Amino acid sequence: MKEKDLWYKRAVIYALDVETFQDSNRDGIGDFQGLISRLDYLSTLGVTCLWLLPFYPTPNRDNGYDVMDYYNIDSRLGNLGDFALFIKEANERGMKVLVDLVINHTSDQHPWFQEARKDENSRYRDYYTWVKEKPEEKVGSPAFPEFQDGIWTWDEEAKMFYHHRFYAHQPDLNIANPAVREEIHRIMRFWLLMGVAGFRVDAAHILVQSDSERDKDEFYDLIEDMREFINMHSQDAILLAEASGPPHVVGSFFKQKKRMHMMFNFLLNQHMFLAFARKEGASIAKGLRMLPDKDYTSQWLNFLRHHDELNLEDLEQSEQEDAFKAFAPSEDMKIFGRGIRRRLLPMLGGSRERHELAYSLLFSMPGTPMIQYGAEIGMGDDLSLPERNSVRTAMQWSDMPNAGFSDTDGELIRPVISKGKYGYKNINVADQQRDPASFLNWIERLIRLRRQCSEVGSGEFTILDAGTRKVFAHSCCLQTTLIMVHNLHDKACTVNLNELKVEGQHLSEIFSNQGYDMPVDGDVKLSAYGYRWFRLQPEVGKTNKPG
Repeated sequence: MKEKDLWYKRAVIYALDVETFQDSNRDGIGDFQGLISRLDYLSTLGVTCLWLLPFYPTPNRDNGYDVMDYYNIDSRLGNLGDFALFIKEANERGMKVLVDLVINHTSDQHPWFQEARKDENSRYRDYYTWVKEKPEEKVGSPAFPEFQDGIWTWDEEAKMFYHHRFYAHQPDLNIANPAVREEIHRIMRFWLLMGVAGFRVDAAHILVQSDSERDKDEFYDLIEDMREFINMHSQDAILLAEASGPPHVVGSFFKQKKRMHMMFNFLLNQHMFLAFARKEGASIAKGLRMLPDKDYTSQWLNFLRHHDELNLEDLEQSEQEDAFKAFAPSEDMKIFGRGIRRRLLPMLGGSRERHELAYSLLFSMPGTPMIQYGAEIGMGDDLSLPERNSVRTAMQWSDMPNAGFSDTDGELIRPVISKGKYGYKNINVADQQRDPASFLNWIERLIRLRRQCSEVGSGEFTILDAGTRKVFAHSCCLQTTLIMVHNLHDKACTVNLNELKVEGQHLSEIFSNQGYDMPVDGDVKLSAYGYRWFRLQPEVGKTNKPG
């Protein structure tokens, strides 16, 4: 890719589920026409790219990740004509669209699987992995250990066991089969022709694993094949990997220009929450230092929360315990033995100061920021809902019935939060748009600022010594230098930064949580949970001389 095509390094990404965003036809289910009606809102928010959760035909037993047809739209959400119009309208507002590519598995209701189980001579039999006897060797483990006992399930019609790393109703595709890989190409080509700007590859770390006793090699050649295909068929479309694990695992998805363009930054995400729990910036520095090297065309996707659990499995045991103690003190807040099923603001105790600090950190981290739908107004969670549905409630647009999500008199696809401090009467878009001091208006300013700071997405990143574990300071340098300082603690402090003692440089403060005096001799004052962004740029006719 040419430098001018690296749009994803300048992007602000917004993640949403069509079925919970806006209903247009009063059936209680969000749809593409409803989403189109909200594109002006997303555009004025400053979003430049939308990531859509699966919208394909589905039995909907796993939030749409159990796909029945890769070449169509779930009829509840609209049709291909609606999707084409959505792409056109989004593009006209300067927004690109990423869609989920769920190729680890299909639904057991997919015609491929139904034909495969009925006829051993079907071409679709080898689209999946079958064995007559369950393997004794346990190579892989279930993705959801609380809900699945193993990765092999007996099929009465086929009289064989089929393989699945996720739920039993999601049989894994046999990606070692060339015919399956050709099918993946066809799926990608179809949606590229529909106008998408790339694909989020679901569960990529599991996709490349082999659970075969005969072949334990990992399938990174599949990723390279997909990258080659997308490069041949699009000038700027990208592959975004959802892949977690230790540094050597996630680092394998970056291989210069041969594998993924972007990766979800799970390592940094977990260490940011550890930092919030311990109220110290040192944990963020640790997470950043763990990240594997990458070339300039590769990019991290940074986030706080999304539609899945907050996965803490890559933290050390003592670190996990601290995070669970701070953010999931009761068992109903935990899931899968490794994660937390809550949204951000409730985890932070409803604190506006900590909420701002968290997003200031997110938008200052090296990489591309992503926010979850509703995060811009501080939506809460509903722990009475099962599993991860707690963070997948309907969008809260107003204080009207059903939070303005739907005009139906019947049931909603997912209930709105109606009680407590996070109920739609208290937290909604309409109210916050009217309030100049609202979190929505604050984050809109932050997004606008971030889009002006190409140093963060593309510059050289350096962790700075703030002299205390409580504060995290760093710089991003491109043509000018940004210096960002964040106090994770609940006590005010002053830190000294040598990087601010530079002659021949003009220092300006471009963002902060309150009015501060300008630093003198490198001293930076910070309130409790305070944050400050500075820009250093050469003064005309002067050279840079360290003070």
